[in-house]
Amino acid sequence: MGLTERAGVTRTPDRSFTNAEKRVNYAADILYTTHCVLAFDYLLNNLVMRSEDRFLRPFEFILIDEADSVLLDGAQMPLVISGSPRVQSDLYESADFFVSTLKEGRDYETEEKSVWLTEAGTAYAERFFGISDLFAHENFELNRHIQLALRARVLFQIQKDYMISDSGEIVLLDNSTGRSLPGMKLRGGVHQAIEQKEHLRLSKEQRSIASITYQNLFLMFPQMCGMSGTFRDARKELREVYHKRVVIVPPHKKLQRIDYADRYYATAEEQYEAALKETLHHHATGQPVLIVTATIQDTQIFSRMLVDKHVAHSVLNASNAYWEAEIIAAAGRKNAVTVSTGMAGRGTDIKLEDGVQELGGLAVIGIGRMENTRLERQARGRAGRQGDPGSSQFFVSLEDEIVTEMFPDQTEAVLSGKKSISHARLKRLIQKAQRTMEEQSVATREQAVRYDRVLRRQREILYDARNRLLDGEAVPEDLLKNLVHENLKRFASSHRSISESELSRYVLDHLSYEVDPDVLSFSEKGNSAALLNRLEIYAEELLKQKEASFAHAEELQEFVRECMLKALDEGWVEEVDYLQQLQYAIASRGTAQRNPIFEYSREAYRSFADMEQTMMENIIRNFFLAELFQGADGKQRILFP
Repeated sequence: MGLTERAGVTRTPDRSFTNAEKRVNYAADILYTTHCVLAFDYLLNNLVMRSEDRFLRPFEFILIDEADSVLLDGAQMPLVISGSPRVQSDLYESADFFVSTLKEGRDYETEEKSVWLTEAGTAYAERFFGISDLFAHENFELNRHIQLALRARVLFQIQKDYMISDSGEIVLLDNSTGRSLPGMKLRGGVHQAIEQKEHLRLSKEQRSIASITYQNLFLMFPQMCGMSGTFRDARKELREVYHKRVVIVPPHKKLQRIDYADRYYATAEEQYEAALKETLHHHATGQPVLIVTATIQDTQIFSRMLVDKHVAHSVLNASNAYWEAEIIAAAGRKNAVTVSTGMAGRGTDIKLEDGVQELGGLAVIGIGRMENTRLERQARGRAGRQGDPGSSQFFVSLEDEIVTEMFPDQTEAVLSGKKSISHARLKRLIQKAQRTMEEQSVATREQAVRYDRVLRRQREILYDARNRLLDGEAVPEDLLKNLVHENLKRFASSHRSISESELSRYVLDHLSYEVDPDVLSFSEKGNSAALLNRLEIYAEELLKQKEASFAHAEELQEFVRECMLKALDEGWVEEVDYLQQLQYAIASRGTAQRNPIFEYSREAYRSFADMEQTMMENIIRNFFLAELFQGADGKQRILFP
C-alpha cells in the first residue's frame, strides 16, 4: 500500500504492527482527532487482504464534539489513502509560466472559489502549447496542469491559505481558525502547483488508493448526533446534507455577556484606529482583552499598533501555535491583552483571574468581517463562559477581505472617492458580502457531497465484492470460464488480422509463459472466429492444468479469490486516482455551459466500465500467470505477474 495520507498527511505504516497498534500510532504520533482516525480506519479496513485483519465493528451510533467544525468546516477536504508516488510530471513549470501570462477577465474568470479559462484563454493555451484542442483526450494531462496552476495562482494566497516554513515547505492554514496544518497536503497536484508558484522544490505527488469525505462517512451511521455552540446558524444545511434536526439546549447558567452592535467603517485605517481605542479603553481598567482577527496578517498589523502604544500583549496565530495552551491560560488575567486569529480557545474555556469579574470579565474585540456568522459567534463565545460576565464587539470595514473579494468594483469605487456611500448602504454591503460568502461555502460543500456521491456508489459496489471474497464466498467455475471466454472474444474481435509476434505477445502476457507452437502456427490468422476457437481450446487446456496443480478444491477456491482480490484492488486504485484528477480537469467544462457534476458523473460511469473490463482481464491474467511458492515461514505465498 505504501503511504497513508490523512487529507494529505503521509506516513509509512509498519505492516508488522497489529491493527490495534496502528490505530494507537495514528492517534499518538500525528495527534489527530478520533473522527479523522475513524475515517482512515474505515478506508484501511477495506484494504485488508484477509478477513481476520478486519477490525471495525458495524457502524451504529456516533457522537461528535465540535460538530460544526467536523461536519461543516472540515467537510470539504476528502480523507485520502495514498500509495506509491506518481512519476513526477514535468508540466508544472511550463503550466505555471503560461498561467503567469494570463489576464483576469480576458483569459480567465473566477466565481464561487472556482476559476476557469475563457474561450480566449483556451485559444491562447492552444497557440501557446501548439495543440489543436485543449480538451482532447490526449491533452488531458496538459489541461489538468493548466487548471492546477490556475488554481494555485488565483485561489490560494500566501499567509491566508498557506505559509512557507523555515525549511522551505508549504504549510497549509485553516481559514476558519488560522491554525497551521503541518504535514497536510492538498490532493490532486494542487500542492505541487503551489510549490511551483513559490519556486520551491516539488514534493512527490502521491497516487490515491482510497478516499472518503466526512459527509459520506457519517451518513453510514444509522444514528448520529453532535454538539456545537453555533449549529443554529447552519440548521438548514444540517437538515439537507445529514438529515438531522438541530435542537437548542439552554445553558446551565444564564448568559451575562453583553454583545454590542457591530461598528462599521469605510476604511481599514478607521476600523483599526477605533478597535485600538476600544482596546486601550478596556486595558486602562485592567480588564483582559482578546482581539480576534479574520486573518494572520491582521494579527501582525494590530500587534504593531499595540507595540507603538507600548502595550504588552501576546500574539496567537499559526506561527506560534505551539504556545497556544500557555497563551490561552494567561488570557483571562488582569491587564492581559491577547491578539489571535479564530483559533483562540476553541474547545477550551478562558479562565478568569480573581477580581476580573468585577472589572466586567473578558472583553472580546473582533476585527474584520469573518467568512460566516458561526465564526463570529465562536469568537464572541470566548467571553461569558459558564455564566461569567464579559462583552464582545466587532469592528468591520469596506476593506475587509471578504468585502473586497465579493464586491471588488463597488469597493474600489467608494475607496477611490468616485462614489459616496451612506452608513446604511455601507452596512448592507458588508452584510451582503458575508451572506454571499456563506452561500458560496454551502454550495461548495454541497458540490463536494455530489462529487463524492458518485464515488460512494462505486466504493460500495467494490467494497461489497471484496467483503464477499474475504468471507470465503465460493467462486463458481462457470464464472471463471465465462471470464476467459469474454477476454479472448474481446481480443480476437479487435485483432482480425494478427501477426505471429502479436499473438505470441498476448499469450505470454495473459495465458502462459510458455507458448504452444500450435497456437502460433494455425493457418486462418485472418479469421477472428477461428482465432477465438483456437485460443479457447488452448485456454481450456491451461485451465485444466492449473486446476490439477491444487490438491484440494478449497485450495483452488482460495487461490481464485486471491487472484480476484488482487485484480479488484489494482483496478480500484486506478479508478480512485483517476476520479481525483478528473474533478480538477472537469471544472473547466463549466465554461462551455455544461454542468460539471453531470460531466463528472458521465466520465465516472465510463471509467467504471473500463475498470470492470480491466479487472476481468487481470483476474484471468492473475489466474494463469501467478505462481505459488513457500515463504520463509513455511506458508504458501502467491507471486503475481
